[in-house]
Amino acid sequence: MTAYLLVRATVANLRDRLAFDDWYKQEHLPDAVKAFGARAAWRAWSQTDPAVHCAFYRFDSLEDATKATTGPEIKALIAEFDRCWGDKVIRTREVLDVAQVWPA
Repeated sequence: MTAYLLVRATVANLRDRLAFDDWYKQEHLPDAVKAFGARAAWRAWSQTDPAVHCAFYRFDSLEDATKATTGPEIKALIAEFDRCWGDKVIRTREVLDVAQVWPA
């Protein structure tokens, strides 16, 4: 069954939001999809809290999603993220195992 990696980022200063959005769109998301071997990815800004950005990466299995969080590829992505954003953006990562899909 499908699994996801969810990366939740909080942009501390809303003046950085536009630059963060552009960087994530142009650089980070494409690099992460390639490094992780994700099947698809998408991202969103919270409408509840405008400082919160979420990126979702879809994998074919829980093992693939977990591997994406432990390999050397993510270490390189984290280093680049930290180089660009330092303590301006706080982030967390979660691997989500789909428990149920309800057909529409």
